[in-house]
Amino acid sequence: MITVIDYDAGNIMSVIKAFEYLGEKVLLTADENEILNADRIILPGVGNFGDCMAELNKRDLPPVIKKAVASGIPFMGICLGLQLMFDDSEEAQGVEGLRLLEGHVKRLPKKDDLKIPNIGWNSLDLPRESRLFEGIEDGSFVYFVHSYYLAARDEDIVCATIDYGTRVHAAVEKDNIFGCQFHPEKSSETGLNIIRNFLKVK
Repeated sequence: MITVIDYDAGNIMSVIKAFEYLGEKVLLTADENEILNADRIILPGVGNFGDCMAELNKRDLPPVIKKAVASGIPFMGICLGLQLMFDDSEEAQGVEGLRLLEGHVKRLPKKDDLKIPNIGWNSLDLPRESRLFEGIEDGSFVYFVHSYYLAARDEDIVCATIDYGTRVHAAVEKDNIFGCQFHPEKSSETGLNIIRNFLKVK
């Protein structure tokens, strides 16, 4: 069972449909027992970092998420869900993230030739081998929608980057924790293959 954390965030249904398209059963829930008994957990998200952390805290979900991750359940954050996994964000000064991994979320720099938010297809640089990108070619295109980007503290967890006015950490992987700044569920066959790889993780 794929468990998608329900905290009133955007983009949840498109994530659910992608997993269902691949034949998976999906449970949308904020129930502690259901989350802790999941086979895999997805934290989707589109919106404001501070608002989404407030919704997670209102449902007492941060300690549940941390307990689930500590138990070894494969966990993936998508878009804002990736950002929420880290320490904090310039989008919401003073708001603490889930701190599953170390790093800060920063606003994309303003450049004359680049639009913010970054909306569209970008090619990935894959600096190291990873389970998430097994069989995915370097330079593959995926779909982004974001105004803020991750700067992870540990470069060793970064498994995909893009160049968008700065070096953006586009995906991370450490033990049972995975995250994508882009939307695999909206990234055609490449995105579906990334989801398939996540489904293979043990």
